[in-house]
Amino acid sequence: MAIPYEQLDWNALKAFLIAAREGSFSKAANQLGVTQPTLSRQIFNLESELNVTLFERLSTGLKLTDAGSRLLDFVAPMAPTAQNFSLAVAGLTESLEGEVSLSVSEIDALFRLPELIEFIHQQAPSIQLTIHVSNKASNLKQRDADIALRSFRPSEPDLIAKKLTDEPIWFYGTPNYLAKYGHPTQREQIQTMQIIGFERKLTLINHLNSLEWPVAESNFNLVTSFQGLQWELVKRGLALGFFPQAIGDQEPSLTKAFFPLGPVMVLPLWLVTHRELRTSPRINRVFQLISEWFIKKQS
Repeated sequence: MAIPYEQLDWNALKAFLIAAREGSFSKAANQLGVTQPTLSRQIFNLESELNVTLFERLSTGLKLTDAGSRLLDFVAPMAPTAQNFSLAVAGLTESLEGEVSLSVSEIDALFRLPELIEFIHQQAPSIQLTIHVSNKASNLKQRDADIALRSFRPSEPDLIAKKLTDEPIWFYGTPNYLAKYGHPTQREQIQTMQIIGFERKLTLINHLNSLEWPVAESNFNLVTSFQGLQWELVKRGLALGFFPQAIGDQEPSLTKAFFPLGPVMVLPLWLVTHRELRTSPRINRVFQLISEWFIKKQS
């Protein structure tokens, strides 16, 4: 017998969807901001109401049953609709008060955000800023953040992007470190030097090779994706590091390497938000203030 949709527990359906996506009750509970017992109870009650078993509980995590897989096909389309509803509600909010979340990379959080946040608070003191720091691109569609700073132009049609600048990225090192290698000026000289690498170092090596830098795995004896640690290691004279010119040039203990060759690469910096959110006055205000701040820094 079909269950009237008015009697369906929408929270339980959401718990089912997230648990299926995460493969774990604990991960799903964390994402939903509830306790694991609460989420487990929602799933149990849903299974009882539907008279089906949705998951096999394995030692390695959750596995959808055949019935669970079939029902997931009907529940999954609800997520984009709910996301669009959330975006529309946020966009209708007319107040300049309230929370705005901003997603930035580690290097921007460390060296740009303190001054930028101070500027925003001076101009819009009633806005509460929440900062998400990650080198992975946030999903603005899923409201991971309201606004993001990105080093690539988004391809999603429902995102609005404004190019802030083109950033030259240089190798930086201490004068003593560069002196050990005769203050190199030719690409071939990098073969004997060390570079702080990211965890996906093969991707980085291939990219540098495509830019005619003859590097190999032997150049990357130090690997960390935490850019704050990269910065400190380079300042201690242990290796070269990649940094935006606007950040690297402000550190008196560092100097550009291979200066005659120019920057290693140039990356764009984009300010991005969702089209629906741009109609929110407070989000639009923060978007404009960030843009203003970057214009002032370049003048």
